[in-house]
Amino acid sequence: MLRLVRDEDPIGYDEMEQEDLSSDPPRHTSPLEEPDGVVDDSADDQQNGQADETPVNLALMEALLLSTHHPLTAGRLAELMDLGSTKPVRKAIKELNQQYESTGRSFRIDQVAGGFQILTLPEFGVYLKKLHQKEADAKLTKAALETLAIIAYKQPILRADVEAIRGCACGETIRSLMEKHLVKIAGRAEEPGRPILYGTTKRFLELFGLNSVKDLPQPENLPPPKG
Repeated sequence: MLRLVRDEDPIGYDEMEQEDLSSDPPRHTSPLEEPDGVVDDSADDQQNGQADETPVNLALMEALLLSTHHPLTAGRLAELMDLGSTKPVRKAIKELNQQYESTGRSFRIDQVAGGFQILTLPEFGVYLKKLHQKEADAKLTKAALETLAIIAYKQPILRADVEAIRGCACGETIRSLMEKHLVKIAGRAEEPGRPILYGTTKRFLELFGLNSVKDLPQPENLPPPKG
């Protein structure tokens, strides 16, 4: 499903060229989360001695997932619901999805960008695209989509390589994608001049409903992207 992204305050392109944005901004992490957002269930169970069997308020979990535009990790959900481990969270998500399936609902709880989010089923994508087509077109032009696809599949990649594939200058397009927080500086190449390498962001994963770049559709004879 195509997820729309709200534009935020523009970020200076020159500043981002000078700053290494390969790491995400610092944020609060719960005791149940690793720094990169990955939850370590085994460590959690060791702290509690055994898996927490506390009943989960399914309505509360559903409300939390419906009230946010960004994925929530299992650790964050457990923290918000005052649970001692993440196992009850995962069990509750499975139970909710079973309820949605048995009652023919149009959505499920899916894992996206390391967290969980309520998303509509793929078969409704055509109709949702019609609903959001005008706004989506205004946000990402054909040139932006082409450039973003090249970066997503080839990352980390130099701007010169992106331009070689597209056959035209891409500086302004990359600037636009960075301002929309879909592309970031992923490091510098080990060659003369240390040119900048570009990659996609977590916002990109959220926009396209992916858990990682490895979930991108894979054309034949093309190795999966790194990351």
